[in-house]
Amino acid sequence: MSIEQTIKDQIAANPILLYMKGSPEAPQCGFSSQATQLLMACGKKFAFVDILSNPDIRATLPVVSDWPTFPQLFVNGELVGGCDIVVEMYEKGELQELIAGVDVE
Repeated sequence: MSIEQTIKDQIAANPILLYMKGSPEAPQCGFSSQATQLLMACGKKFAFVDILSNPDIRATLPVVSDWPTFPQLFVNGELVGGCDIVVEMYEKGELQELIAGVDVE
């Protein structure tokens, strides 16, 4: 399976997915830390992929998503954006509303 297909499968299989540096318990950059804190504050489980331990995904994801930076948040298969967008949406209450509408098992 190609890396591109792996990424598409990950996005399809996880209603809330964050591609980040590190893990939610041990983020490896401030932007990833901020994004995970805001997602956790929304109160739903989310999946993550550590791009530092997956260099092929790190190299390929920007091509698939057409978004150059990390972290990258996907909700219901759609790219929401990076840290700045997640922060802005959270401050406006939009992220909480979006996450609340996601069916997570």
